Amino acid sequence: MTSTSSSSSASTDVLPVEQYVARLARKRMAAGVLFRDAEDRVLLVEPSYKPNWEIPGGAVDSDESPWAAATRELAEELGWDRPLGRLLVVDYVRPQDSRPEGVVFVFDGGVLDATDMIGMEFVDAEILSVGFYAPDQVAERVKPLLADRVSAAMEAVDQGTTVLCEQGRRID
Repeated sequence: MTSTSSSSSASTDVLPVEQYVARLARKRMAAGVLFRDAEDRVLLVEPSYKPNWEIPGGAVDSDESPWAAATRELAEELGWDRPLGRLLVVDYVRPQDSRPEGVVFVFDGGVLDATDMIGMEFVDAEILSVGFYAPDQVAERVKPLLADRVSAAMEAVDQGTTVLCEQGRRID
């Protein structure tokens, strides 16, 4: 049996891998953790470096997974070493306020009680205080984008699912 092959010249449109990778979009990533109490109030942290409150979490470092970042941020901000629950939200955020587009992950931290708060310590000067807040109080303290994301995360908890969002709003 004779095999016939046709050889075609390599396309000049194909870039070497290094050049292709260098042209790929870069997205910032962040990861947060949604903690609640028995009354379905949300744990917020008061940062020292900006006026709006946040859920515990922060930027994902280079070569770090979102879940590792969330765990690291809990240790840095609150002195906690806790396992993360399931993924609640994946939120695509368009470029804004001189920040590039990004992807934000929110993990379930579970329900906390007074004894869980005992081990909390503000390891550095990044966090001034923490507190549990009802949904309307969350909206008063955080940026609208985060308020929408927290609302989506609470829906995900109630529905036992992961919610996809764009700009904090659930996409269906």
